[in-house]
Amino acid sequence: MAIEVETKDCSMLGDAEIEEMADLCGDGPNPLGIGLLSKESEEWVLATTARDGGRLKGYAFSTLERIGGTPSVIVGLASVRRTSKRDTVLRALVTELLRRAVLAFPDEDVVVGTRFNNPAGFEAYRSLTDVNPRPGHRASGEERAWGRRFVKRFGLSALNYDEHAFRSKGTGSQACVFDHCSLKPESIDAEVAGLFDGLDIERGDSLVACGWALAEDLEKLL
Repeated sequence: MAIEVETKDCSMLGDAEIEEMADLCGDGPNPLGIGLLSKESEEWVLATTARDGGRLKGYAFSTLERIGGTPSVIVGLASVRRTSKRDTVLRALVTELLRRAVLAFPDEDVVVGTRFNNPAGFEAYRSLTDVNPRPGHRASGEERAWGRRFVKRFGLSALNYDEHAFRSKGTGSQACVFDHCSLKPESIDAEVAGLFDGLDIERGDSLVACGWALAEDLEKLL
């Protein structure tokens, strides 16, 4: 059965859907309670859900907007259920986020930003180019500036952010990240995993990551 993907305004989410989302990530390393999810639904514009046979398998809160004139997809939080189909669910969610982007910003490159606290999260960025941070790459001034822009957009403290490592130090509260667990963790590049060395998940540390979806690739989603 194909994964069913839907995007709606966050304001249209009902209590039952919020409860589903809380249940989905409740047994993972990044549990989000109903209260926090309700608050986040007020902070973001779009809620994308992925279902298999009517059952929720993944979701993402996002906003499409221009940051300094540049088309952007800001993913506030996302979670994929730990099932054998999670790679398929992840691709369905990301494809829908990018499809929405090309509808809003036709014929333009789009920058995508979110937060991770697990290297498996980078699987969501497989179709993007010029991802930062990335192993063996020293970010340019403009690339570091994009990190700072997303830090501001996420409401994080600039004082707790290392712009060279793209790392944000938490303050003890739950971090709202793109939560995904790889089906094949052994295949994760050791250098990618190294980007997360020393990250304190319990404190709420996260990696602020961004990458580009090119107009010619986005056009194929229409």
